[in-house]
Amino acid sequence: MERTYATQMEAARKGIITPEMKKVAEKENRKPEELLPLMASGRMVIPANKNHTCIDPNGIGSMLKTKINVNLGISRDCRDYDVEMKKVMNAVNLGAEAIMDLSSHGNTQPFRRKLTHECPAMIGTVPVYDAVIHYQRDLATLTAKDFIDVVRLHAEDGVDFVTLHCGITRKTIDQIRNGGRKMNIVSRGGSLIFAWMSMTGEENPFYEYFDEILDICREYDVTISLGDACRPGCLADATDGVQIEELLRLGELTKRAWDKDVQVMIEGPGHVPMDQIAANMKVEQTICHGAPFYTLGPLVTDIAPGYDHITAAIGGAIAAMNGAAFLCYVTPAEHLALPNVDDVREGIIASKIAAHAADIAKGIPGARDQDDRMAEARRKLDWEAQWKECLDPETAKAIRDSRAPEDDHSDTCSMCGKFCAVRSMNKALAGEYIDIL
Repeated sequence: MERTYATQMEAARKGIITPEMKKVAEKENRKPEELLPLMASGRMVIPANKNHTCIDPNGIGSMLKTKINVNLGISRDCRDYDVEMKKVMNAVNLGAEAIMDLSSHGNTQPFRRKLTHECPAMIGTVPVYDAVIHYQRDLATLTAKDFIDVVRLHAEDGVDFVTLHCGITRKTIDQIRNGGRKMNIVSRGGSLIFAWMSMTGEENPFYEYFDEILDICREYDVTISLGDACRPGCLADATDGVQIEELLRLGELTKRAWDKDVQVMIEGPGHVPMDQIAANMKVEQTICHGAPFYTLGPLVTDIAPGYDHITAAIGGAIAAMNGAAFLCYVTPAEHLALPNVDDVREGIIASKIAAHAADIAKGIPGARDQDDRMAEARRKLDWEAQWKECLDPETAKAIRDSRAPEDDHSDTCSMCGKFCAVRSMNKALAGEYIDIL
């Protein structure tokens, strides 16, 4: 049947329940009709490019289960697309709802098309990264039209959402040059736009030609993820004037996108002290009119390289509990190197823990069911049932098997043996003799 709507948002505003809405409603334990006002108002999005035919759609919004994104892609120093595809499939199997291809070397289009033809997760990109690679020209030689044409190329290739750093303008150049920030701009895309504006003297093309970009996104139903070029890269820069002014601009652009039925997410910090995270979420919700918030972390300390998946999970849980809808994973390799397969796994698990903990705190229907089943399995000392409820059963089982009790205490672990509190209570309540020695 031919579509009578351009985007998921337009469908919702027309009262049309799309196939994607039906699938999302089923996953969220909701009725499809409940999603219509959320989609129509922009408080929820379903990134699903009409050319991404193998997608298993997911909804993103603070009232839904918290979703996670995994950043992957090749670089000049790590060029193996097969390794990246292995990471992609591992990520999907571990429960990642979205994959962002941040490739910055070689012929990127075949890999991007492979993703949108084979991967069921939402696929995101940052077109400004690809512009230099696609044209094989220095940044300063690119034109505004070149950047916009790459946005169209990604849309045609089936990408579901694109990060566009539209909120950084020539005014930002003066703000950064006048100082006050320890880390200036740490967003890769933001720094490229800053550099291009500095060298050419022109305005940010993604801001100047935003209406043209909206027409492209409407045509293919691409969700715009409004990038936070000025996100804080250290705790000292959190919630400063540069960050907030960019957010104000993103709020204006959000309304312009909604006027054309284009779905929008807002990207957020960054490095933020724990006591400022909730306020950051509330400010975004107010300034950006309730559009879904997509956060990198936030990382709650600057001193944990090698463990930043943990610092990000702490911040991500607090952020999602207070309204963030979408968490970008962080791996142990953050700030250090391109993540390998093991780093990706650890980053995903940490983010999944954060998202799940937040969903329980928010009272998402059914969020605690798995925890309750785990508690029941633990009370019974039923190890097989426990593996079924684990976020990462492979690791949990491997730890137990590698350090099993020397005696035949199959019902306990080697931490307590017969001193196990659960074993003692089960026997006591059953009126059985409790042998310890």
